[in-house]
Amino acid sequence: MKITVVGAGYVGLSLAVLISQKYEVIAFDLSEEKVKKINKRNSPIHDLELIEYFQNKKLNLKATTDRNIAYREADYIIIATPTNYDVKTGSFDTSSVESVISECVEFSNEATLVIKSTIPIGFTDQMRKKFNTNNIFFSPEFLRESKALYDNLHPSRIVIGAYSEQSIKFGKLLIECAETNHKNIPLINMESKEAEAVKLFSNTYLAMRIAFFNELDSFNEIQNLSSERVIAGVSTDPRIGDYYNNPSFGYGGYCLPKDTKQLLSNFQKIPNKLIKAVIEANQTRKDFIVNSIVNKSPKTVGVYRLIMKEGSDNFRESAVLDILQTLRNKKINIILYEPYMETKNLDNIVVYKNLNDFIKKSDLIIANRISDELKHIRNKVYSRDIFNEN
Repeated sequence: MKITVVGAGYVGLSLAVLISQKYEVIAFDLSEEKVKKINKRNSPIHDLELIEYFQNKKLNLKATTDRNIAYREADYIIIATPTNYDVKTGSFDTSSVESVISECVEFSNEATLVIKSTIPIGFTDQMRKKFNTNNIFFSPEFLRESKALYDNLHPSRIVIGAYSEQSIKFGKLLIECAETNHKNIPLINMESKEAEAVKLFSNTYLAMRIAFFNELDSFNEIQNLSSERVIAGVSTDPRIGDYYNNPSFGYGGYCLPKDTKQLLSNFQKIPNKLIKAVIEANQTRKDFIVNSIVNKSPKTVGVYRLIMKEGSDNFRESAVLDILQTLRNKKINIILYEPYMETKNLDNIVVYKNLNDFIKKSDLIIANRISDELKHIRNKVYSRDIFNEN
């Protein structure tokens, strides 16, 4: 069986590596640099499990930029191209997904198309109607940045948005390639529209939880209470649990900002208060953080890393970026420490790669997540990271 994965981002590449342990997999991407790295078994993504598997596992995996090689005689084509939220349309930009579906239908009507990109609710049904085929279904992914392969190897559940023989076979295939005891992985079948809802509601719940503990932390900071002790008291309740409870500058990353906005857009005329409030709460938190920093009257604010969490190399939709920009609008001098950046200047902000120089130049250092390399100057650091975890 030949399986093609379109898009070698953290979703597509982790799936390609997972499945290539047991099946022939072609990873298709337009980036020649990514393709070369994959074929040389160098991970283009910072993910410890991906790096380990490339180095130590026998994988039946080949990457290509050639559509003919990718699509020809494929049994399954997994679509994992990015869908960013478009503010103008109030919905995801699904043009990349539609383009791949169109190409696949032209090449072959035999392949089963599996959408792994995050999409609006109802999108799969629209594509089935548009391309006159039922051979498309949606299967959401539940992956963390920098832990994508690990989460595929140890899935919490496999959700399949179809009841067909091919869709059920695909779900079992994912379970077969996992490391977790196969009997402990729930395989849940439903309509694709329902699976699309599962994805958006799951991420919005996580965003809501982050927003809740951030507001708890804002209250405690103003009231001069210990957030650590209050959170410990709240989280010990088994109905609440001690996870996703570490305060931050706001939620960000690949999924939560865009998925919450897309879900709100899907509500349209359906009555709601909570979904809208989650999005507004995240902005309120970032405004609160900015005001807390401004009230300390620093001349130069050093921003320690743009990444949202330890072990990531992704800056996209980072809450730190919004805070940085708002501080600049308030005429506060900003410098940045970001060793992953090749440039020495980001939009007229000086980028430091030497940590000691960065520390000397900063009156106040802000850090979404505290690192061991900042612990010796903790009195100079403003962070709401209480538990030192992501």
